[in-house]
Amino acid sequence: MPLIENSTFKNPPYHQFNGHLQTIIPGVFRKVKAVNYQRERLELTDGDFLDLDWIKNGNKKVVLLSHGLEGSSDRQYIQGAAKLFSQKNWDVLAWNCRSCSGEMNRTSRLYHHGDIEDIGTVINHALANNEYQEMVMVGYSMGGAMTLNYLGKNGNDIPSEIKGAVAFSTPCDLKEGADILNKKSNVIYRKRFLNNLKKKIFIKEKEYPGLVDIQKLNDIKVWRDFDEHFSAPLNGYKNAEEFYYNSSAKNFMEHINVPTLLVNAQNDPILTPGCSPLEIAQSNSNIFIENPKEGGHCGFMVRGEEFAWSEYRAVEFSNKII
Repeated sequence: MPLIENSTFKNPPYHQFNGHLQTIIPGVFRKVKAVNYQRERLELTDGDFLDLDWIKNGNKKVVLLSHGLEGSSDRQYIQGAAKLFSQKNWDVLAWNCRSCSGEMNRTSRLYHHGDIEDIGTVINHALANNEYQEMVMVGYSMGGAMTLNYLGKNGNDIPSEIKGAVAFSTPCDLKEGADILNKKSNVIYRKRFLNNLKKKIFIKEKEYPGLVDIQKLNDIKVWRDFDEHFSAPLNGYKNAEEFYYNSSAKNFMEHINVPTLLVNAQNDPILTPGCSPLEIAQSNSNIFIENPKEGGHCGFMVRGEEFAWSEYRAVEFSNKII
């Protein structure tokens, strides 16, 4: 079945009674204890770097964790997954996108939902320098989009060690995702993302004068304006429309050739039904879509549990496909 109709996520905490609370409360208040990463700096051929955070226990299988927009390996949903996978006899690699590890990156380039070059470099590095026999990719929000784009755009041309993937709270349709951020009810998310990204744009303009038209920051009224004037040109696209097409995983998911689970909550405040492309799953037996009624965006907390349901679900699916 392409659609998993009976999700096992049913009991969010009582005080998290809607999608916004299920999103915001874990993001602000959840603390995951005893996650001890070992950091490795991966130098890139273009002069930039990526910071990789490892938990190594000598296992033959590794999970690759990818964070969301303006996130990092320190986000609660990454740390929770890292801790649980480690307890379940997996090595863990939580990588940080350029500019997201606590230190600004060196080049003019940043990152985006459709960027598969850096995640591919991380995968190849991890497999070439360790004796892993199996890898599963787990991504959240933008990290989920990167994961699905990587698998879809590469099709059969991925390392044989990659056995499958899980993506949570993933904007598979980036155009719809940009539009829904403009809703009044989503102003808190829009402002947070924009404020963080604007700071980085100012830094890049100072380091690389003329890189973008910095005055356009004053003209941003909707999210698409930012993508038109900054996301697109910074990433080599002529406009927002081209950027959205090439960054929307739904345009490439039909080519995914390993078991892949996509989990998007029905009450996720910043996703649309188009982010769960059932028609693709119906034609590709490798894709499984699960739409629990609740969970918010990268939330999925469970009453009285240390770990989020999404973390248990990721481990369960990963162990099943290996």
